[in-house]
Amino acid sequence: MRGLSLDEAEGTGAAGPGIGPAAGPWLLAGHDGRLTVYVHTDGSVLRWTESTAGARGWSGPDVIPAEGITRLTVVQGANRYAHFLGRRSRPRGDDWPAVDIVRATQYQTGRPVTEWRSLGNPRKEPARAVEIGGPDAAVASDGALHICVPTGLGSLALRREDEQGSWQAWTKAPAAGVTDRPVLAAASTGLVEALVPVRTGALHLCRQKPGGPLVPGYEVGAVPLPGSVSALETSPGRLTYYLTDVRDGGVAAFRAGRWPVPLGGEPADGRISAVRTTVDGLDCTVLAFRGLEGTVRLGACATEDEQNGVWWTDTGKRCAGDPSLAVDGRGRIAVAVAGADGRPSVARQVDGLGLTLSDWQRI
Repeated sequence: MRGLSLDEAEGTGAAGPGIGPAAGPWLLAGHDGRLTVYVHTDGSVLRWTESTAGARGWSGPDVIPAEGITRLTVVQGANRYAHFLGRRSRPRGDDWPAVDIVRATQYQTGRPVTEWRSLGNPRKEPARAVEIGGPDAAVASDGALHICVPTGLGSLALRREDEQGSWQAWTKAPAAGVTDRPVLAAASTGLVEALVPVRTGALHLCRQKPGGPLVPGYEVGAVPLPGSVSALETSPGRLTYYLTDVRDGGVAAFRAGRWPVPLGGEPADGRISAVRTTVDGLDCTVLAFRGLEGTVRLGACATEDEQNGVWWTDTGKRCAGDPSLAVDGRGRIAVAVAGADGRPSVARQVDGLGLTLSDWQRI
């Protein structure tokens, strides 16, 4: 990993003019409260890091090589490690490329990222191995990483670390008709769940005991738009999934054992980001997505009280990818977006009543 000045970045095409993001941004907060923005571009992951928690100074972009990685996700657990999971494709001598799932980890804010390590491929035959999709992942309360991968033909494979940090073998999940990358989620109580888009709508899977397998859970009652789902722990041990329901085109909130709650909002085709914070002394959930006009839209509601209404506002900020939310080192909501050239911009909650954002800072 190496650093570039902003002039160098623009000159080499690293988030420079005309170079759009492949995925991201991801906005994460470290143990020291500093924020980090990651953007996946062709052949690398670019990283910008706050100089001081809650301040306007940033360093970067640092370049994390990611050659051959076509699908990437970045996840974080309670230990604040940043885990990078990707689908890697490399040419070889025969007709089929070598495809595997790889991971890397950043343990502290601003520190180097480990080398990419292969987790293999649940499909052994080269002609089938290329059919796997991009991975998703979650970090359990004990720090163990869990990943899931669509394997083609509508199936889903799982792999996880054990208590000693060793990787168990790939297993098959009880899911059929999988149409998109599932969303894995973990709660502070040890609960691990998945929401799996399937041909008939969505399948909810849950782990009923620590270390146990994922088994079918509750009926979802919504049809998620591919790539729209995110999960948030909204009370101890309870996860809420936010998704775009293709039946009416609006946002919906789903919790296990309950029917989804329609929230409106008019999102476009991207992921919905969600975070909990305090607004005017109330426990609130804040949502962000790219709207139909290509601009960032924010929503806020009392946590687990969506049925009483969501306050929506259009920020007017255009973005190329999906916005990402985090709480910064001063307890303020921060929103990160990527421009058409891949360069991120960040806005933060300002002091005062309600949820009002500062001007956008291009970093």
